[in-house]
Amino acid sequence: MAKLLVIGASRGIGLEAVRCGLAEGHHVRALARSADRIPITDERLEKLPGDALDPEALSRALEGVEAVIQAVGVAAGAERLLKPVSLFSESTLLLVQAMKAAGVRRLIAVTGFGAGDSRRRLGCLRGAAFRLLLGRAYDDKDVQEALIRDSDLDWVIARPVVLTNGPRSGRYRVLREPAQWRHGFISRANVADFLVKQVESDENLGKTPVLLSCPA
Repeated sequence: MAKLLVIGASRGIGLEAVRCGLAEGHHVRALARSADRIPITDERLEKLPGDALDPEALSRALEGVEAVIQAVGVAAGAERLLKPVSLFSESTLLLVQAMKAAGVRRLIAVTGFGAGDSRRRLGCLRGAAFRLLLGRAYDDKDVQEALIRDSDLDWVIARPVVLTNGPRSGRYRVLREPAQWRHGFISRANVADFLVKQVESDENLGKTPVLLSCPA
């Protein structure tokens, strides 16, 4: 089993990745500003309070780990729509540098359907709404993806569709080819299931799959 670092581990996909990693038998180090409030107790879980924008915190967090799941996010709210977003690109630049310095090669990152070259698959109407609601965040995710692609790390970029709070069923589609990419829904827990599977699988290295639930 691997020693896994989850960045952005206190909520959302990151928290689900902590749960899933532990369930799969991994040792998990959880980095988040509120890591000490993560509602999980396990002897294989190390809670490490720290900021993804702090190079020293990243350096400490990377000691002895074999893979990194990056699941940072920005707080929701209408006021965020009008503010520039740089968290994704800034944290990724620091993380790539820190991983190279630490000799950690495997990076499994979460962006979203609509980032990078998947944006053209949104369609005109959805694309316009997407730009209005999420454009600033996804512009920064575009930069995040470019930084990862240009690194010499062993990377996977996961692009989930609309997220739900459903359970971890293990039933979801991994769409690797652009012609397959489409809208849909997927639970955060199933996204985490995919991310944790990439710790020991080479199937999706260097790829940017879109993730969505299987039809009922």
